[in-house]
Amino acid sequence: MQVTETLNEGLKRAYTITVTAAELEAKVQEKLVEAQPEIEMKGFRKGKVPMAILRKQFGQRLLGDAMQDAIDGAMKSHFDQTGDRPALQPEVKMVDGETWAEGQDVVVSMSYDCLPPIPEVDAAQITLERLVVKADDASVEEALKNLAASAQNFEDRKKGSKAKDGDQVVIDFKGSVDGEYFEGGTAEDYPLVLGSGSFIPGFEEQLVGAKAGEEKKVEVSFPENYGAKHLAGKAAVFECTVKAVKEPKPAEVDDELAKKYGAEDLAALKAQIAERLEAEYKGASRAVMKRALLDQLDAMVKFDLPAALVEAEANQIAHQLWHEEHPEEHGHNHGEITPTEEHNTLAERRVRLGLLLAEIGRKAEVTVTDAEMTQAVMNAARQYPGQERAFFEFVQKNQQMQQQLRAPLFEDKVVDHIVAGAKVTDKEIGKDDLQKAIEALDEM
Repeated sequence: MQVTETLNEGLKRAYTITVTAAELEAKVQEKLVEAQPEIEMKGFRKGKVPMAILRKQFGQRLLGDAMQDAIDGAMKSHFDQTGDRPALQPEVKMVDGETWAEGQDVVVSMSYDCLPPIPEVDAAQITLERLVVKADDASVEEALKNLAASAQNFEDRKKGSKAKDGDQVVIDFKGSVDGEYFEGGTAEDYPLVLGSGSFIPGFEEQLVGAKAGEEKKVEVSFPENYGAKHLAGKAAVFECTVKAVKEPKPAEVDDELAKKYGAEDLAALKAQIAERLEAEYKGASRAVMKRALLDQLDAMVKFDLPAALVEAEANQIAHQLWHEEHPEEHGHNHGEITPTEEHNTLAERRVRLGLLLAEIGRKAEVTVTDAEMTQAVMNAARQYPGQERAFFEFVQKNQQMQQQLRAPLFEDKVVDHIVAGAKVTDKEIGKDDLQKAIEALDEM
């Protein structure tokens, strides 16, 4: 077996691997000898089938296995000897594969971008500012008012009052398309909050100004992308009877409100709110400090980047941003999306920082525990109420999904490791200044 270098430029590597016909034959023979004791065949005792018959019966299949084993072994030996770590799965192609015939040498080409040597980072040279925000009384009171508003009740307006945005109208309605009532278009005593956007566009606006006891015909068109295809894009008429008009009344900020939210009394609810707010502030502060850390690392460390990784990252960024700009497109039948220079620059930063953090984590022996992974899966599963078990099973069988969940955990632990060795000073600020710092992140 022979491995010959054909390219060594920067991080790009290419080799030819030659497996001689004799080596391949020896591998096939080895596999036949290994399998012979367990094979049963009509007319022969177990383990006594002649080698010539075994070769005729299984030779072609074992030839493919032997070829793969030989190539895999050559690649492993190559990486063990050179110390190269491929940035992506090496591209392996059989040279003259279509014309190859049994009894000939097997020659394959192998190419890859190898991971670059990454310089050491002295965490002590990094200076960071940790923003500290306390939950003041005004913030707690504001959160209490929001809770009271979300726990609001609706009370009947004075007789003859017109419905306004934010009011609740209790209605009976029957919907028809082309004069025919359709299934699912009828309801009685339906409480609809005007301005909530919970009905078809244009429906709620036509009930603004309505009075209790009034009958109205609401004319709307179903959206083109409406879930029920037989109604999508169709014009509809809803015959509505307004049975009541009610105005919102926020709940009282008292012990009863606290109990609705699982607290013993108002004082306990305030304490819970303060704790939750400070946890939110801490999370936002961490995001600001993490960006500052990544900016410093990006400026401190430079090294060659694997072109294949940068290209893959730029394509992913371009694809993601395109879908964000075209939310109506859910599939991938949108033609080729070419990354811009801005996409490439961002991709280079992400790849550089990703490789750097991975190397720091590797040397520091940072790991993600099973317990941490389980918690991450549980958190992700909450996005699929009623299907949590199915999501768990999907993650267990999907290595790529596991990696998607593990990667941010690993990155955060590496960030914590670096921060622990950096020079960090605390700075107390108000929540408005913290909000400005967070908004500044989105502008970068």
